[in-house]
Amino acid sequence: MTITDPTVFIVDDDEAVRDGLCELFLSEGLRAEAFPSAEAFLESGAAGGGGCLLADIHMPGLSGLALQQELCRRGILLPTIVITGQGDVPKAVAALKAGACDFIEKPFDVAALITAVREAVDRGGRARRSQEDRQDVACRLRSLTPREREVMDLMVAGHSNKVIGARLDISPRTVENHRAKVMEKMRCAHLPALIHLVLDGAG
Repeated sequence: MTITDPTVFIVDDDEAVRDGLCELFLSEGLRAEAFPSAEAFLESGAAGGGGCLLADIHMPGLSGLALQQELCRRGILLPTIVITGQGDVPKAVAALKAGACDFIEKPFDVAALITAVREAVDRGGRARRSQEDRQDVACRLRSLTPREREVMDLMVAGHSNKVIGARLDISPRTVENHRAKVMEKMRCAHLPALIHLVLDGAG
């Protein structure tokens, strides 16, 4: 069975749970990595990788909920599923409100757990791709000169070369030169592509 790149990060102070979950996910073709505490997970630097986090809500030191909040504070996009063996629904609900994807109670329903993890991994992949796309657009925008940015904004607003020239007090020929540079730097073949790129990147 092929092991996929995204990793399920398991954070639980119970060694038996960690070992059992690692074996389960590996048997399902999912890469898994386990940590005995939230602190160990944060210190490892693994949080920046793709995948999802499966964290026990009750642990010595940082709890699963506190870990989730710390990741949010650091701006780390890692879909989180909290697990609890104490049926602590209020804390699980608090985790959901703080951005967790799901919560799972011990003993696990294996099928439900696998489904939840796969959905979280997929969500994480989409979020990372979206973030990377926005960063790429931002990089392209930074390559524009102030004048090119002015021309591009007017292009995206739907103005003609004549109107752009009049507003910026430059000749139509100069506008055309700036337009060509904008399209080249933004790597767009036509205006609709530029408009979509800028609007999507802004989102």
